[in-house]
Amino acid sequence: MKKNIDDIFILRQIKEDNEIAFKFLFEMYFAPICRFISIYIKNKSVVEEISLDVFTAFWEKRKTIEIKISLKAYLFQSARNRTINYARDNRHTISSTEDSFVEVFEENNTLEIQELERLIEEAICALPQKCQEVFRKSRIDNQTNKEIASELNITTKTVEGQITKALKQIKHYLSQSYNYLF
Repeated sequence: MKKNIDDIFILRQIKEDNEIAFKFLFEMYFAPICRFISIYIKNKSVVEEISLDVFTAFWEKRKTIEIKISLKAYLFQSARNRTINYARDNRHTISSTEDSFVEVFEENNTLEIQELERLIEEAICALPQKCQEVFRKSRIDNQTNKEIASELNITTKTVEGQITKALKQIKHYLSQSYNYLF
């Protein structure tokens, strides 16, 4: 939970144009993002350029960014997307190993999405029955907390508590397979 609070604080500071907070974020994640990108792109200057693009875009969009999971997950997903875009746009200039990365990604992207959907469904099914019911009504049926509370004859605070519990358990379940997101 502390990490989430730290993310909220750092993001709030960055949205308020706090360059020190942005520098802190940059120093914390620049090297790990470079290492992540270098798995797929072997040219060091390109790796650094993509990494810098991640942070530049983050700064430029700071006022409107909404973080769903964590700052780390957001930055790594952005790095992943920019790496794929670079590889796709530069097929003619990258090595055959890097080119095969693009082909493999394109072939397996659907499989990865299906696997993630399967894991999410497994995580939801592992929730206690009431928690599962509230979560499905909220996230799948797009009902408001008030609608769920009325339908199930419970308080909106209970609905909020069940959703919080569900999200925490789903996050834990997914972190076992997708730990780079958390």
